[in-house]
Amino acid sequence: MADDAQRRPEGQAGGAQSGQDRERDAVIHAKLKDGTLKIYELEKELMPIDAIRVRRGFIEQETGTKLENLGIFSIDVDRVTKRNCENMIGTVQVPVGVAGPVLVNGGCASGKYWLPLATTEGALVASVNRGCSAITKAGGADVRIIHDGMTRAPVFATDSVSHAAQVGDWVTVHRDELKAAAESTTSHGKLTDIVTFVAGTSVYVRLEFDTKDAMGMNMVTIASAKVADLIAQGTGARLIALSGNMCTDKKPAAINGIMGRGRSVVAGVALTNEQISTILKTDAKSLFEVNYRKNLVGSARAGAMGFNAHAANIVAAMFIACGQDAAHAIDGSTCITTVDQTETGAYVSVTLPSLPVGTVGGGTGVDTQQECLRLLGVAGSGTPPGTNAKKLAEIIGAGVLAGELSLLGALAAQHLARAHQQLGRG
Repeated sequence: MADDAQRRPEGQAGGAQSGQDRERDAVIHAKLKDGTLKIYELEKELMPIDAIRVRRGFIEQETGTKLENLGIFSIDVDRVTKRNCENMIGTVQVPVGVAGPVLVNGGCASGKYWLPLATTEGALVASVNRGCSAITKAGGADVRIIHDGMTRAPVFATDSVSHAAQVGDWVTVHRDELKAAAESTTSHGKLTDIVTFVAGTSVYVRLEFDTKDAMGMNMVTIASAKVADLIAQGTGARLIALSGNMCTDKKPAAINGIMGRGRSVVAGVALTNEQISTILKTDAKSLFEVNYRKNLVGSARAGAMGFNAHAANIVAAMFIACGQDAAHAIDGSTCITTVDQTETGAYVSVTLPSLPVGTVGGGTGVDTQQECLRLLGVAGSGTPPGTNAKKLAEIIGAGVLAGELSLLGALAAQHLARAHQQLGRG
């Protein structure tokens, strides 16, 4: 049957292994066991599809654990093993739900979109779906990119605070030279800003780049290495690390909230009292108070760096579905959600200062993730370059707004526990 064929572990689609194949695998397993062959060397000996199977078989023997479901997948392993994952033994499947359509009135994204959400959290997709309905019935979400720039911040050691200050002055004077050097390493990226920070004898040079449709971390790292070498040569400062954590990458940081990193997005929607009542089952005053006391005051009292209900939930789900770096979902947690009461209802908005997203490179080329990008109409490079990544960021911003709307409504109506009881129980 066709379904059975699709569910066979890779490497077995043509039937059971031959005796010769089993003997070969046994010999390789023995070499892996005694260390004469390393697991990362299998692709040098075998085709990627066979290397994955043999490696998985070896891990099964070593751990006594059957891993047959990890071996069921449809993606192009030749590409993935070269670009995305080392020592591959299979894939983990994450359910993908769809929410929407949501109407987006953005600078780059315009129209109705179905949002692919990869998650194992029951009730999340249903919640976002309700928010999408509210946004669409209200005439759509206004979404804009307010800043765009990927950063890398090398750290240098100096001899004294005066030397540190001199390094900052040197960078300012030689800005054009540093820009030319950075852009010589890429045909796409443009250096758009340089800011220096001093802490004692440490100097951090935060470089910001326009990376077009790429998320851009590889691009800016290579360009920053060229810049860092010139700074070290010109100032006598010692380059300590190409990333000094002032970037800041994959960690919640105030600097990203203030200066932005990746695509900085704002999204908002005006809801009438009737829409709030019929869709969210609450009222504007309650919506405002939940946001004020929970998202704003509660977050401040907790010392949180984000002031939202669950923005990272939607960011993570869309990042995983669309081939983004999942670790950057942490940036979604720095979202600020606001609710303004109006004469006719409420205006709800989200501000996402840091969304490192791209539509080319990285995991965007993996077959299943590529399909999700095509679903949104953002796969590959846009025309002009950069528009697809901005479009994706705007769509994610609308999705976050939908998620915030729905959860705030559920909290205001005291429906949260009931929804999780119905949809989220294992």
